[in-house]
Amino acid sequence: MTTVTFHSEGSRITGFEMQGHSGYAPRGEDIVCAALTSAVRLTECAVNDVLGLEAPVKAREKDAYISLKLPSALGQTNESTCQALLAALMVHCVQLAEEYPENISVMEV
Repeated sequence: MTTVTFHSEGSRITGFEMQGHSGYAPRGEDIVCAALTSAVRLTECAVNDVLGLEAPVKAREKDAYISLKLPSALGQTNESTCQALLAALMVHCVQLAEEYPENISVMEV
């Protein structure tokens, strides 16, 4: 199962962690894992490559782990954009979890 954990401080989403293989299909054929990975990578690219924020990302392929943590002082425009991106990622993950409840778990801490 893939677990996606969103971290918050008050109403601010500060980052996320995703870990584990969904187990929907064999590695390389798993559409659930591919959907999650693509969404997470898109979010990371938007934050770091498009907005240029240098949010720390940790990734370990061996245990299917990736995390992103937003910097604390982003400025109003970047903060608003990042919150929209992370909220959209959360909604996407929750919708996938509803469709594939045996394969995805989403938590907010």
